[in-house]
Amino acid sequence: MIAGRVTLTLVPHFDETGSGPRPKSVMLTFLGIHLLGRASAIYSGSVIDVFGRVGVSEEAVRSTLTRMAGTGLLTRHRHGRRVYFGLSERLAAVLEDGRRRIWETGAVNRSEDGGWTLVGFSLPDTRRGDRHDLRRQLTWAGFGLLQNGLWVAPGVRDVSAIVEQLGLDGHVTVFTAHPAKPTEAAELVRKAFDTATIASRYHDFMEKWDAGKPSFPDDLTRRLMLHSDWLHVVRRDPHLPAGHLPADWPAIEAETLFRKLDADFRDGADRLAAETLELLPTSG
Repeated sequence: MIAGRVTLTLVPHFDETGSGPRPKSVMLTFLGIHLLGRASAIYSGSVIDVFGRVGVSEEAVRSTLTRMAGTGLLTRHRHGRRVYFGLSERLAAVLEDGRRRIWETGAVNRSEDGGWTLVGFSLPDTRRGDRHDLRRQLTWAGFGLLQNGLWVAPGVRDVSAIVEQLGLDGHVTVFTAHPAKPTEAAELVRKAFDTATIASRYHDFMEKWDAGKPSFPDDLTRRLMLHSDWLHVVRRDPHLPAGHLPADWPAIEAETLFRKLDADFRDGADRLAAETLELLPTSG
């Protein structure tokens, strides 16, 4: 159930035009790097300092923190005259999902099981808005449209939280299956997913970062923006089986680049974080 909620939470954080991650997603990346797994809250002034180095205004940072606290994603702590922000359990689950996506799941799906999750639905015109929301949620959960009213994703996907949140019990059918002749898995990939667009996002990432150090002032901000850009790519990748993708699928090269640069930036970023970020221990 948590995995479904994570997907739902992440949907609004990306620019739907595909031009890049929104400032809120950069904030999530920042919090994931510096607060996830720690019983600590961070001083708002520290966040303002770091975000100012990448061109985000103090007003925008304060507004984002306030909205996230108002929706229960952040907890607010006072120490003297200073305000600190910590992770709610809900946000910690979101960030943990992102951590697993980067370091455990990875960008390349080498599974050979061949199973697929299929979602079928039929909604009347009076629920057109719900139909639109369901399609959007399924897209962000890694599903592609196979044919009218039938969506498909590789592997076993839990969509119960999506159905529950939208109040669509009784309107949605979910099942797992394996393709059978004359249908081939490669045909499902070709029909349901825009692999050219997915590949282009990896190529764009490599074009931006292959020089090693884009124009950010230090390793702290370089690592922040590296992770933010990488999550923006992998979150929009349905993680299709590598066996049904071109041999030169760019996710492999892009992930190698990401991991190399993260290693290059990590020590400098950790040192600057220790000097720059003011943390307040919390009870957990």
